[in-house]
Amino acid sequence: MILRRISVSGLSLLVVGLLAATLQAQTTTTVTTSNVAGVDIDADGVLRMHMFVDRAGELTRHRIAEAKRSLAPDLAKASDLRKISLNRLEAAVAERIAAGEKPTDAMQYLAGLQRIQYVFVYPETGDIVIAGPAEGWASDLSGRVRGISSGAPVIELQDLIVALRAFPPGGSETPVIRCSIDPTKEGLANMQQFLVRLGARATPNQTRFIVDGLQKSLGLQNVTIGGVPADTNFAKILVEADYRMKMIGIGLERTSVKMKSYVDLASPTSVARNAMQRWYFVPDYECVRVSEDELAMELVGNSVKLIGSDEMVGADGTRVNAGQVDMAGKRFTDAFTEKYPEIAKAVPVYAQLRNLIDMSVAAAYIQRQDFYGQVGWSMDVFGKEESISVQTGKVPQKVETAVSAVWRGNRLMTPIGGGVNIQPRLALDASNLLQDEQGAVKQKRADITLDHLKSGQWWWD
Repeated sequence: MILRRISVSGLSLLVVGLLAATLQAQTTTTVTTSNVAGVDIDADGVLRMHMFVDRAGELTRHRIAEAKRSLAPDLAKASDLRKISLNRLEAAVAERIAAGEKPTDAMQYLAGLQRIQYVFVYPETGDIVIAGPAEGWASDLSGRVRGISSGAPVIELQDLIVALRAFPPGGSETPVIRCSIDPTKEGLANMQQFLVRLGARATPNQTRFIVDGLQKSLGLQNVTIGGVPADTNFAKILVEADYRMKMIGIGLERTSVKMKSYVDLASPTSVARNAMQRWYFVPDYECVRVSEDELAMELVGNSVKLIGSDEMVGADGTRVNAGQVDMAGKRFTDAFTEKYPEIAKAVPVYAQLRNLIDMSVAAAYIQRQDFYGQVGWSMDVFGKEESISVQTGKVPQKVETAVSAVWRGNRLMTPIGGGVNIQPRLALDASNLLQDEQGAVKQKRADITLDHLKSGQWWWD
């Protein structure tokens, strides 16, 4: 008997077992990251991939040249450790708002800050300071704002505000920040019925029919967002990172990083007919190093892990825990985690996801240590949507099921679900905290002085 396998994704992955010739057929165009990729959300809340082609790079070079001309020299230059006082930044933003003006680009893009590496508190001057590498910036064709030399995305004020609001002064904490993209129970049941009707009669010539049938039976998949407002850029990044990770897993998006997709790794004989893969981005919770006096913290390491859990799908679309580990899934998630720094360089949304996790952990630390109280900062502007609005986007509610066909094997694996699950407080548990044994974090704080800052100045190198 000659066997075949069909895989389906689109935040979901299906590998459908049928009879066929041994060959491989890709029926959906593969996205590559040589061009600029992003996502759009239409008026109905449906999220879709969008490619922006700049074949000779001329448009990108023009944008970078314009940015270099418009940026002040001190902002355009790269810095290993740019410092930002959150209190002074808020005061500067408040002054702009009071004058009927928008925050400047430097404010919106945090003076080109690309990662939060340190958080310091200075009760004597009333400052909470974040610090990390920075450089001049320009927006790419998708609207993503990135460093003009490294291409790494900069941290945006709107995202930082969302993180701070999740852990506000004197308020309750946000235990979990999450997103999930999942097929509906009805869609799973319809898919199972379609496969039963299809039976073993299909041939490779029917690939297009099978792909269309799977897409139609599964229909749109649901997006669920929790812990942060769904109409923020923060939430959009969570969903895009989840969506595109699954596209990489099914082989529909190829990066420049050398690694195998789940489809490359999966063995049809080792996968149950109705097994469902679920993959989640979570923080690497051993990512915080704290000074002995707890006035300084450093974010270290990768910050992000991809983990998996396996489920089974019944004929009615009900999902239950499978109680076993799919080794191909584990190899894929382990490789994604190991190569995350490389992937983040190749696909900027993963650098943005890492920054969201870092921001959330930093905000949780600021709240837990009551840095707010130590410096007397009530976050009157950043903490209120009516003062500065960050809930300005469209809410992602649905995504389309994308389908590829790979002929090999005779097992059915039903859709990949999963998402992003961030519990910032776990990084601050005593069992996860890293000790500042050499006193380097404490010394880094001591090396920074604020008495030289001018009135209205909120960042410096």
